[in-house]
Amino acid sequence: MFDLFRSRDKAVRILLGAILVVVALSMVTYLIPGSGSGSMTGGQDNVIATVGDQKITTLDAQKALQNVARGGQVPAQYLAIYAPQVVQSLIAERALAYEAQRQGIRVSDEDVNVSIQNSLPPGYFQDGKLVKKEQFEAALAAQNLTVADLKADTARQLLATRLRDIALEGTVVSPAEIEKIFRQRGQKAKIEYVIISPAKYQSEVKTDDAAMKQFYDKNHSQFQAPAKKSISYLVFDPAQIESSIQVSEADLQREYNANLDKYRVPERAKARHILFFTNKGQNEAQIKTKAEGVLKQLRSGADFAAIAKSTSEDPGSAPKGGDLGWITHGQMVKPFEDAVFSQKVGDIGDLVKTQYGYHIVQVQEKEQAHLRTFDEAKPEIAATYKKQRLNDVMQKALDKAQADLRRDPNHPEKAAADVNQPLQHVDNVTPGDPLPLIGVAKEFDQATGALGKNDVSQPITLPGNKTAIAVVTNVTPAHPASFDEAKPQIRQTLQSQGLEVILTEKSSDLIAKTKENGGDFAKAAKSMGLEVKTTPDFDRQGAVEGVGSATSLPDAFSKPVGSVFGPVNSQGNRVVGKVISRTEPNMSDLAAQSASIRDEIKSRRARERNSIFEDGVRQKLLKDGKIKVHQDVINRLVASYQQS
Repeated sequence: MFDLFRSRDKAVRILLGAILVVVALSMVTYLIPGSGSGSMTGGQDNVIATVGDQKITTLDAQKALQNVARGGQVPAQYLAIYAPQVVQSLIAERALAYEAQRQGIRVSDEDVNVSIQNSLPPGYFQDGKLVKKEQFEAALAAQNLTVADLKADTARQLLATRLRDIALEGTVVSPAEIEKIFRQRGQKAKIEYVIISPAKYQSEVKTDDAAMKQFYDKNHSQFQAPAKKSISYLVFDPAQIESSIQVSEADLQREYNANLDKYRVPERAKARHILFFTNKGQNEAQIKTKAEGVLKQLRSGADFAAIAKSTSEDPGSAPKGGDLGWITHGQMVKPFEDAVFSQKVGDIGDLVKTQYGYHIVQVQEKEQAHLRTFDEAKPEIAATYKKQRLNDVMQKALDKAQADLRRDPNHPEKAAADVNQPLQHVDNVTPGDPLPLIGVAKEFDQATGALGKNDVSQPITLPGNKTAIAVVTNVTPAHPASFDEAKPQIRQTLQSQGLEVILTEKSSDLIAKTKENGGDFAKAAKSMGLEVKTTPDFDRQGAVEGVGSATSLPDAFSKPVGSVFGPVNSQGNRVVGKVISRTEPNMSDLAAQSASIRDEIKSRRARERNSIFEDGVRQKLLKDGKIKVHQDVINRLVASYQQS
């Protein structure tokens, strides 16, 4: 609550830069006088595809991929996977635009202008004219787009959209379909169910060496021992390096003398208070009377801290006995500050009225403005000096360690000794193995994954602000696994298979016993030592404890009441259940929801039909020779991202 009556400057206004998403933006030449036309195209060996007379180049694809990576939609390391999809998207859009033109659909300059103005943030246009030219040009540059590119993009997008709209017109949704969705959404079910967990039967699965050897002999070609590496590495911990930096007395004195203003302490006072709010609509006269009564108690010797804890309305300081800590000029609203710096130490002054209410103030200590001595400031100076030198010291150590390892990769202990860092060594590790001082770190695995014997890594940034440098001392290539190497995997496989058999048997036994007990699901489960749970009413959008989403239990809504269903696989378990009851929705609500349900069905169908429609257009144009795809160029594009 201390913050409530501290004085505040006007809040600094944070200027939020508008991010222009230029995927659908475009601009016509007359809006930016002097803008050129035409776009960059490569030679024939850079043409990915042609649609009609329009060429799609590797540059077009690279721009699209750059924007995807810049927007954070896809990590850079996955661009090689995403590249073919980008290419297909570029082809599909141009194919739709081409077909639209063949069908006589046209887009005017006015259509493009309206689309532009609707795409830009408010304020970019006034009276139909672009007034924020510099911001717009900066946005284009950030997206690697020219004005001509954007103009063509907008026209293509409008053509493609109009063709889609024509093709998807006339979607009809019947009342029966709407009612079906309404009933499905409004239905509620209640079930009894049992979760049959693998953990319960883990001990029943036996895997001995003979069984594993037999399995290995039949399936040995399936088992491969992964490549393993022996690695020596140094881990640089900034905290340890900072603590080891030596600072001379002369250096500290020089820093002190050069920055005396940093060590000047203003006049300050240590105070505590009790606050009674008056800004919450209460009767102020009554509040003042209450405050005067408390003031009288304190002046009669009552414990200030105890009274503050029980009566003060400042939630920040009341639990601390009203303690506000040290206060300097300008921190508090003026009436409070005047009281603090005018009262004598130990005195309990008269009531202080501020915009927040009535305060009872006691000053506990005061300090006059002064310059901290060198000895007082020395610990702070030393800590700051070390932090300032840390980056330089650490970079030099990393550079030296890397150079030493590259010069003599067979003796990493020498490099470690030169930079005074302990050397770690691990033999025959695979990605994902925990490492001393590092644990499991994907950053380390990625950095060392492509290294061969005697190769040295770049500095590897690790969690915890640590950095490592590694040298690979040996590589054991991947090879067909021997029986001993394959045993852990075989054991896991046999255990999984054995558990699968047991879970299937237990599920079948439960269903059979329920029938034997005349449909008494709970009795059957109890006879098998299984726990039965009963759900409250739930709908298809709900969840079931221990099972998860209700979508994994469709039989709860389709099977007749009293039916036993399952087994259902859920989160590694088997679930067997019995439908206890089902509640139908209130049909009087159907009329109110019909419109929204109809729109949802139409939207879903539009998406489905659009995919089919786009593929049909593309296949037709391919057959007619209007689309030509150069797969070798696409392959080179993808390969360029795999190598980067």
